[in-house]
This record gives sequence, structure tokens and C-alpha cells, in this order.
Amino acid sequence: MAPPSPKRCDLLLTGGTVITVDDARNVHLPGAVAVSGSRIVAVGTASDLADWRADTVIDCGGRAVLPGFVDGHSHLAQALARGLGEGMSIVPWLCEFMWPYSIAMTREDAVAAARLGAVEALRAGTTTVIDNHYAPSDSATTLAVADVIEDAGLRGAVARGVIGDRTAIAARRGQPSGLFRYGNADELAITREAMQHRPRGSKVEVWPAPLNLTYVDQEVVRGCVELAAEFDTRWHTHCCESSGDPTSYVEEYGLRPVQWLDKEGLLDHRATLAHALWLDEHEIERVGAAGAGVAHNPASNAYLASGTIRLRELRKHGATVALGSDGPSCGHRQDLFEAMKLSIFAQRLATLDPTAARAEDALVLATREGAQYAGIDAGVLEPGRLADIIVVGLDRPHLRPLHRAVSSLVYSARGSDVETTIVGGRVVYDKGRCLLVDEEAAMAQAQYRAERLVTRAGMTALRLPWGQEQS
Repeated sequence: MAPPSPKRCDLLLTGGTVITVDDARNVHLPGAVAVSGSRIVAVGTASDLADWRADTVIDCGGRAVLPGFVDGHSHLAQALARGLGEGMSIVPWLCEFMWPYSIAMTREDAVAAARLGAVEALRAGTTTVIDNHYAPSDSATTLAVADVIEDAGLRGAVARGVIGDRTAIAARRGQPSGLFRYGNADELAITREAMQHRPRGSKVEVWPAPLNLTYVDQEVVRGCVELAAEFDTRWHTHCCESSGDPTSYVEEYGLRPVQWLDKEGLLDHRATLAHALWLDEHEIERVGAAGAGVAHNPASNAYLASGTIRLRELRKHGATVALGSDGPSCGHRQDLFEAMKLSIFAQRLATLDPTAARAEDALVLATREGAQYAGIDAGVLEPGRLADIIVVGLDRPHLRPLHRAVSSLVYSARGSDVETTIVGGRVVYDKGRCLLVDEEAAMAQAQYRAERLVTRAGMTALRLPWGQEQS
């Protein structure tokens, strides 16, 4: 009897430690993954896939193969301010640093920042990014940022930051008037226009994103939730990042922010809430019951001393929790390896319980739960899923000896250990280079734009060698 004909695919990754993050949490060593077009067609041991042939074969010996990371909350526009804003809590950080920076930003600045941020993300194994963009937020700039993200090879969404009329809470917080560029009706119209150009199913969608649940007008929030339902997309907002957010809301409206969402029937499975640090027990239950998503940003939460999420309770009640970098300025690195490690440490410190979170939990948040949060068919290595895959080198001193690959990846690996990033079956980063972006040009343009932006925003004192307190 003649041997069976070889099976064909476009791309075959073989010989590595394949960490599937599937329902059974299978790890194949040595394993293999076959890809045709944009989808995975086979996963198993190397011997299981021995009869597969491919146009391109990647030898993954000494490497881990796992799903690409989903960054559930970033601000790529902040890339030009990396390293500034030291030693502030969230409200001063915004009012004295980030808002003046944002107001001074031009479309060219935003595009340069997004390109640099996309390069950094791909190099660190992020394949999907939810970019909460608000500077500037006209339709043309919003779409230009989406183009840059897609052109670099990423998938994801530009969550257009919607602010609207200046509310009483915003005024009390001292938010500058220049931040409020559009009235409520104009904000929703601009968002609708951008969503029409990049609807659901686009590689990079546009989502409505009332910028902050606490100080954005309630009717604007309602309008954004309605737009998400109309276009069948997610919607995004900052939620209770500051300990003062619930108190401010109660003083103004008589109830807490998530309580209001729930009472009005606006808390749904499309909601993606960044931070969600200061929720009470009832709010946690309602977020879970709605099947809403939460983006946990442990690096920025520590940097701004904002607090930490009640991770175990949120997941217990059914919330989908993703990890986020919170961008290149507040998180400082778009490195979800760092976020995984910090997410565990934050839980253990907050609870004084070493079992509060484990390496396996963190990897699930960065991959399969992140994909669920983003509404994409990825995050798991199994047939039929989108081929968003990363290859991580394990043959380096800080990762040896190797006993448990998952623990080593979460606690010891870093973004620079990523060797190959694949999005939708296409290799977009390999052997130290992004393949679709001129990295040197992106860095040079970002530096040029950053220096002029900081000067234009009147923040040159923040660049003093030992901080702004120097005379």
C-alpha cells in the first residue's frame, strides 16, 4: 500500500514547546503547529504532524510556541512622553502632565507615536492591541492611527476617546478647557463616522470609548453604548482607576459609576472597562453577571500608586479579564511578560496569599481571556483559530535551567526574548526586525516629534536630568 500523501500548509512551526492554552491546557514537547492562510489547521506533537509539508518551515527547537498576546488597554499616542511625569498620582498626572501634552499633540505626532508603539508591541509578542486614542480625536486622525497599527501588522481596535461637554466633575478636577474640543452631539457623530470606515470585522476596528466613566456626561456614555450595540462592537472606558472616582460620582449623581451603568441597562457583554480598581462587592457581581470585560494594568497601577484589581473575585463572578500595558508613558513598556509577572505579584501583595494568582492564570489573561475580551477568534493554539502566534527563545541564561515552561515564560522571560511574531498567519516580526515597518525611521521620527511636542506643551522642565524639582 502506498504511503498517504503529505498534507500541505503554508507555514509549519515544529520542534518547539507548544503551549496551546486550550481547554485541556495541552503542552506538546516537541510540538508543531500548521497554518494555512490566516488560520491554524493542525496542532499536536511533532510526530503527529510529521506528514505535513509547508512552503515555510520554522525550526522552533529550544523555543516556546504560544498564542500571541492581547494588550487590552494601551495609549499609543503617549509614546512621545515616555519617561516623563514622574512621582504623581493619577489626577495630577493627568491634569499637570498628560492633558497639556495631549492638547498640544498634532495628527503627525499621533501617527509617529502609534508607529513607534506598534513596533514595540510586535517586538514583545503582542499581536492585538486595544488603543484608547484621544489626542487628537478627529475622524481623520483616528483613522490614520488605525491605518498605522494595521500597516505594522497588528490587529485590534482604536477605541476613540469621547469626552464631550465639560461636566461639573471634570471642572472640579481642574481638567483644562482645551481638552473639551467637541460637544456631546459632535463627539458621537465623529465616532459614528470613524466606525463606518472601520466596522466590526476590520483587522483594526474603531470602538466608541467614553474616556472616563466618572467625568464624561451620562448621555454621552449612553450614546456610546448604543453605537456599540448598533455596530455590534465592544465599547471601552476608564472605570474607577482613582480611589476618588466613586466618591465624586456619588456626590454628583447619588450612586456609584458601575451601579449607574447597571441600573440603566448599559452594563453589557460589550463593555471593556480599563482598571476597575475601586469597585465594591455589588459592582463586581454585576460586572461578572453582565459578562463584561476588564483590562488589568498592573504596571501603571503600581506606577501611579492607584491600587490593584480584585482579580479573583472578578473572575469568580464571570468577568473576562485581560492584561494591559496602559501604553508607553504610564506603563513605560508595552511588555505583557512584565504585566503577567506584575499581575501575580500585585495579587499576592494585596492578599498576602501566595495562591492568589499563579503563572498559569497570568498566561490565560494575556492570551485566551484577552482574545475573548477583544472579541477575536484567537488566544488559543487549536485548529480553526486565527494564527496569531509567537515564538519565544528559551535558550538563554535567564531562562535556564528549564523545568516548567509556563513558569519560566511568566516569571523570567521578557519581551526581548520574542524571536518571531505571526499575525493571521503572516510573519510580521522575525530575527530582530519588524518586517513591515522601517524601525530606524520610526524611532527617528518619534524622537524628532517628541522634542518639539514637549516644548510646544510647555513641559521642558520635566526633561531635567534629575526631575522637575531641580532648580
